[in-house]
Amino acid sequence: MRRVEFCLCTAAIVAAVALQPEAVSAGGHDYADALRKSLLFFEGQRSGKLPDTQRVTWRGDSALHDGDQIGIDLVGGYYDAGDNVKYAFPMAFSTTLLAWGVVEFGGEMGRSLYRAREAVRWGSDFLLKATADPGKVHVQVGNPYADHDCWERPEDMDTDRTVYTVDSQGPGSEVSGETAAALAAGSMVFSGADPAYASQLIQRSMAVFDFADRNRGSYNDSLGRWVCPFYCDFNGYQDELLWAAAWIHRATGKVYYWDYLMGNIHLIDFPFMVGEFGWDSKHAGIHVLIFPEIVAGGSSNGDLLGRADEFVCTMLPESPTVQVRYSAGGLLFKAGGSNMQHATSLSFLLAVHARQLMRLNRAVRCGGEAVAPSRLVELAKSQVDYILGDNPLRMSYMVGYGDKYPQRIHHRGSSLPSALTHPGHIGCKEGTPYYLSASPNPNLLVGAIVGGPDMLDWYEDFRQNPAQSEPTTYINAPMVGLLAFLSVAPNR
Repeated sequence: MRRVEFCLCTAAIVAAVALQPEAVSAGGHDYADALRKSLLFFEGQRSGKLPDTQRVTWRGDSALHDGDQIGIDLVGGYYDAGDNVKYAFPMAFSTTLLAWGVVEFGGEMGRSLYRAREAVRWGSDFLLKATADPGKVHVQVGNPYADHDCWERPEDMDTDRTVYTVDSQGPGSEVSGETAAALAAGSMVFSGADPAYASQLIQRSMAVFDFADRNRGSYNDSLGRWVCPFYCDFNGYQDELLWAAAWIHRATGKVYYWDYLMGNIHLIDFPFMVGEFGWDSKHAGIHVLIFPEIVAGGSSNGDLLGRADEFVCTMLPESPTVQVRYSAGGLLFKAGGSNMQHATSLSFLLAVHARQLMRLNRAVRCGGEAVAPSRLVELAKSQVDYILGDNPLRMSYMVGYGDKYPQRIHHRGSSLPSALTHPGHIGCKEGTPYYLSASPNPNLLVGAIVGGPDMLDWYEDFRQNPAQSEPTTYINAPMVGLLAFLSVAPNR
């Protein structure tokens, strides 16, 4: 899985700041502080009219007319990464993972629970707007080619804000299915805190699922170059439909969605996809999410009983069926850009499954060997600790955490002077000198986790290398639940 960000004006390349590997540093981490910072990052990614409670004060209101050209309010939501396009596919996945973190680990979030709910609501509010037109889902705002040709603050954005839509004539079951999942997961977050809002979310979720299922097809075909190669769906839309059904069933208990899931889950049960989970692939996530109900079903679910365990065995370095690689410094590594998305999302699943196993008094078996839930926690913790500084470079890959972290992240708002210090408009190409500069970013995007080092544990603090230096919402979203879990019981 990959995300494509175009680089600008590379004729005048500046020298990269290469960070030299050193011995690995060990030590404890303040997971509660990292949790607070991770949630702060989402405030830095907000689009739309910012609330009075906004804590990232170098950001301002942006994209206040999104949707005007088609007569619908599409203001709000999140910018996915360091650009100014709103892509509903990764935004919905990020919202789903934020919500799952609250559902599973909200009890461990303490004072951060309120902020976590805020982060979920900012995403789900936009998804409600994007699905307000019956029979349509608005899946993207902004021309990605025009946007990627500029280095411009969101507050100054003057590129084309075209709205891209799927409907019965041009379907997009993957993005619609993920949107339905996000709305259903969000309904669980607010079931006690705001029942009326929760009801609105789940009712819309079911309507969007029905639309996605009745009008099957990929938005790759419907929207073509406007979504590919940026957030192309590489493995089909069946997993998103099943993912949505699983979440709606969990939120409502309605038998229809469980029957739908059981009647179609064989369509995604390819062994080589067991260890995949991210904005493009929900395979492992589905099996972990439904694991308790599969266990409760006993022998009637015999073919599915081992799927979540198979996922675990593809992650464990000592397993005979391991499918991922680990760097010498211990970082989980998969092919494609922005590797930290794999380290955080797969580790989140390990933590969720470990908790399930502990509750059910079960272990995993890999190659005939029993694996205790504590081993899953240990592996997930090792990935979080690597991100926070226990790595060969002795640096944190979360901006603002620790003493040493990336200074030149690939992020427009962070790298350009804020309106507080430069109130004048900075045009499309006027931002290029800031992009090419070797200077640290003037605005600290606290909590942002970058794409991370390569397989050799090597990282360049270099704005023009987005695969390593760009933060994304779907890297951070699973970290919220992970950090909450570890903040209370890091060795459980």
